Amino acid sequence: MDTATAEPRPSVVERLNLRWLHRLLTSSVGRKFVMGLTGLGLSGFLVVHLAGNLLLYSGAERYDHYAHTLHEQEWLPLAEAGLFLLFFLHIYLAFATTYDNRRARGTPYAAKRSKQDLVTTAPPHNWMFVSGAVILGFLILHIIDMKLEARPDIVYEGKGPAAITFSVLQNPISAVVYIVGSLFLLPHLWHGFSSAFQSLGLNHPKYTPTIKLMGYVFAVVIALGFFSLPVATWVLPNLAVESQPSQGAISAPVK
Repeated sequence: MDTATAEPRPSVVERLNLRWLHRLLTSSVGRKFVMGLTGLGLSGFLVVHLAGNLLLYSGAERYDHYAHTLHEQEWLPLAEAGLFLLFFLHIYLAFATTYDNRRARGTPYAAKRSKQDLVTTAPPHNWMFVSGAVILGFLILHIIDMKLEARPDIVYEGKGPAAITFSVLQNPISAVVYIVGSLFLLPHLWHGFSSAFQSLGLNHPKYTPTIKLMGYVFAVVIALGFFSLPVATWVLPNLAVESQPSQGAISAPVK
């Protein structure tokens, strides 16, 4: 067969019939839809994760039992893989959407408005990229602290999950980063919760005010819950006294 007239080989997207997925992740509407889905999924994770971490207030024994039981589950690696996929998609779409918006404007947003305007009139959605970047930095440090247990200035050996958690949160660097990350989580969740419903086409004049109120309450509760944890390790340091040594490779759950 003449190579000049041979038909081009179909791409991976065409061979796997993934054109719909390609269009979904490259169109403006599709990106917002997927970002809404991933945002709600991550919000659900925050609820479950915070509920587990709040067991610190009930004592080290209950928290250690929760951590060991969680890490004994066979489905945990699959759940963690799905969680990282949600994070990756959400972060990728955030960068892609921000880049497209700036390219469409042609002029950097900051050049169009004075600093006074940005301070006094900037709505929550203008905080989304900045707050998301701060939260990403917090997440990276948190994975190093709790999942990889790779901080050279923190002792992990011979400690149970609660004791490790307290060692991390009592570290000045971690405490500051976790508190700042929790504060930036508030405006991110506040706007993200309601905008997720809008991106999914679930907004309605009758229900939008209620959704916005729910988003505000949700953001305040989640942000204050995570904010309270590093504060509690300084105010109530004896909560981790009864923490038992970790069993093998089992570590504390990712906060």
